[in-house]
Amino acid sequence: MDVERLRWGMASSARQFARVATRTTTRSFAAAPRQAFRQQGRRFYSSEPEKKSSSLLYLGAAAAAGGLGIWFFTSGASASSKPFVPTQADYQKVYNDIAERLDADYDDGSYGPVLVRLAWHCSGTYDKETKTGGSNGATMRFAPESGHGANAGLIAARDFLEPIKAKYPWISYSDLWILGGVCAIQEMHGPIVPYRPGRRDGEAAACTPDGRLPDASQGAKHLRDIFYRMGFDDREIVALSGGHAIGRCHANRSGFDGPWTFSPTMLTNDFYKLLLEEKWQYKKWDGPKQFEDKTTKTLMMLPTDHVLITDKVFRPWVEKYAADNDLFFKDFSAVVLRLFELGVPFAEGSENSRWTFKPTHA
Repeated sequence: MDVERLRWGMASSARQFARVATRTTTRSFAAAPRQAFRQQGRRFYSSEPEKKSSSLLYLGAAAAAGGLGIWFFTSGASASSKPFVPTQADYQKVYNDIAERLDADYDDGSYGPVLVRLAWHCSGTYDKETKTGGSNGATMRFAPESGHGANAGLIAARDFLEPIKAKYPWISYSDLWILGGVCAIQEMHGPIVPYRPGRRDGEAAACTPDGRLPDASQGAKHLRDIFYRMGFDDREIVALSGGHAIGRCHANRSGFDGPWTFSPTMLTNDFYKLLLEEKWQYKKWDGPKQFEDKTTKTLMMLPTDHVLITDKVFRPWVEKYAADNDLFFKDFSAVVLRLFELGVPFAEGSENSRWTFKPTHA
C-alpha cells in the first residue's frame, strides 16, 4: 500500500509540474510578439561579438521542454508505450511556424535570405574525399566554426530559429536549419524542394576547418575547386549561384555591399538576366573589389558571380537559365536537394520517401 501511495504521489506531482510548465511555456511562446523577433534579429545582427546568454537561455528552455516531451510522448511512465516518432504532419507544423515569422523588420523585410544562407553554409563544408562536413551535426553552433569569416552574421538566422527549436524539441538543429532553408526558398516563391529528415546533432570536435566555403573575391578555378570538392559539376555550380537572386551583402560582415537584384526577397532567374543584360563596372569605393551596374549603381555582383559570364563553360548555362525560369527552378531544386543532403547518414532506402511541404502562399 505504501508503494502504491508513493507511485500515486510521484505521478501526481509529475502531472502537476507538467501542467504548470506547459501552461507557462505555451503562454510565453504564444505571447511573444513579432516585435520580439525583430529586436532579436537587430541585436544579434550587429557588429558586436556574439552573445552567449541568449543561446544558453534557449538551450535551457529546449532542455526543459525536451524533458516534458519525454513524459507526454511516452504517455506517462508506461514502459510499454512507444516513443514519439514525428510524421510529415509534424514537420509541416514546424515549416508553418517558420513561414509565419519570416516577414519581419529585417534587411529587406524578410529573414528568408539569411535562412537560405545558413542552410547553404552548414551544407557547403562537405568534402567527398574525407567524408567530413555537411549539414549533419549542425557544428556551426560551436567555435571555431561559428566564428569563421564566411559565417559572419549567421547568428541572426540561428537565433531566429531558437524559439522554433524550443517549441519543437524533438527536431535536431541539423534538420531544423535545413528545413528553415527549404521553407525560405519556397516561401520566397521559389521551387518546391523535397526534404528528408534524419540528421543528428554533433559535438564541437566535428567542426570543419575554415576555408571550405567560397571566397567571393576569387575566380573560376577557385569556384571549381570548392564545388568539385563537394561533388558538383559546372552546370550545378551555375544553378546554385542563382540563389544570389535573393538577399544582399553587408560591408560589416563579408566586406561586400549591396543586393544582386531589385527583388531580393523573391527567388527568380533575375540574377542571370541581370548578369547578361546590365553593364557591369568596378565599384569605386574603399571596400574589396566588386562590380556595380552602370545604370543605377545600386546592384552588385561579386567576382565569383561575374566570372560566370566570362568563363566559356559557365556562360552557356547562365544564358539557358536567363531564358527559362522553369529550367532554372528544375535544376535549382535538384542541386539544392543534393547540397542539403551531403554527408548525412540517412537510413538505406529513405531516398524514396522524401517529403514535400505545401507553401503557405499556395
